[in-house]
Amino acid sequence: MRHYHTNPSHSFTVRLIIQRKPGMLGRITSTIGKNGGLMGAITIVSLERGRIVRDLIVYSRDQDHSQKILDAVRKISGITMLEVKDRTFEYHRGGKIQVEGRRPLEGPDDLAIAYTPGVGRVSLALARDPDSSYEFTMKGNSVAVVTDGSAVLGLGNLGPIAALPVMEGKALLFKKLAGVNAFPICLDVTEPDAIVSVVKSISPAFGGINLEDICAPRCFDIERRLQRELDIPVFHDDQHGTAIAVLAALTNGLKLVNKRIANTRIVVSGTGAAGVACIRMLLEAGARHIVACDSKGVIYPGREGMNRIKEELAAAINPDGSRGSAKDALKGADVFIGVSVADILKPHDLKVMAKDAIVFALANPVPEVDPEGAAEYVRIVATGRSDFPNQINNVLVFPGIFRGALDSRARQITLEMKMAAARAIADLVPDEELSEDLIVPRAFDPLVSRKVAEAVRNAVKQKAAAA
Repeated sequence: MRHYHTNPSHSFTVRLIIQRKPGMLGRITSTIGKNGGLMGAITIVSLERGRIVRDLIVYSRDQDHSQKILDAVRKISGITMLEVKDRTFEYHRGGKIQVEGRRPLEGPDDLAIAYTPGVGRVSLALARDPDSSYEFTMKGNSVAVVTDGSAVLGLGNLGPIAALPVMEGKALLFKKLAGVNAFPICLDVTEPDAIVSVVKSISPAFGGINLEDICAPRCFDIERRLQRELDIPVFHDDQHGTAIAVLAALTNGLKLVNKRIANTRIVVSGTGAAGVACIRMLLEAGARHIVACDSKGVIYPGREGMNRIKEELAAAINPDGSRGSAKDALKGADVFIGVSVADILKPHDLKVMAKDAIVFALANPVPEVDPEGAAEYVRIVATGRSDFPNQINNVLVFPGIFRGALDSRARQITLEMKMAAARAIADLVPDEELSEDLIVPRAFDPLVSRKVAEAVRNAVKQKAAAA
């Protein structure tokens, strides 16, 4: 696996007892630097006669690199290593979210109103008018984040327990960026019928369902059935969140290189949930020359190793009847969009692409091609990582999409809402600020969720007015 920059996800805090001699701290920081580590904060824990206890935050590339740095520090005479804490695991300790009350509960009056007997009056009112649950319960501002753990990040089928920290992280982002209460629901079932049944059973408490990390092709059927059978929005973020973010980034990328999407030759690597949704979204946006590839190469009707979804996709794309490998498909291509697996291309493979080519290498944590190397051959490079420019991440999409849908009491996330969200994200980077290193807004730009929610609400209003 290729090693990337030092980054917070592989940082650690080391507590050292250090002899109080001139130059000791310098020796430690120099050793860390010589071994490729990056220093963060240095804190004095305590001062004692002849020694000082310090906490040092150190950034590394991966676990092996962390161990190399620690081994080197241990060899320095005059120090004792007391403990090492992985900052990522410490951040997750005890979970990342909790439930807090919105109303006071201080005495008998509050108890009588919040619970029995007062709550019974509200229950009777909701029984008569279920829609009033949006006003008098958490339903109108709550989303279930549902997974079966069958496609966790880019790591594969890890199961529901291993998926829980990812779903917690999603819930944390929902709250932070859009004020939406989100609840991680990790299901120990994998059959589509069972997943649909469980989600339908828990749906009365929620105003929306965010499906997450469910493998293809079952995710397509699950989402389609839930959209048909529930009266609240159902959104598979791995599909549509990715597709919306990709379309927004490509809109600005093509603007920068002065190309039109209808004339652009696009290669998509990956025909899972994200790849299929990206292709469908690009077609809706006017793309006409798309070639899709899986692990066996370019897909086309009747090819070996196809499934129903791939056959449907193949019938709608590849107008020139291309065949061969992903590398073959790159010849003359204007855009490469990777939503597949790590290291399927070498940077020099990109030299056959068209002038001013665009590469979105979105596999996480390791992209399809080395981003730094790719930049030598193409005009624009984007990844899903936070330590490179142009991070194309679903966090640009899902908080605002659900904020707008909940505010509008929408019953579905429609194509019009998704296209409006993509336009809103793209428009947040003004033309005069567009550059090779800035084609999408930054993930924590506070305007993103607000503008996406506004665009979604407007799309709902326009559709209602036209009905």
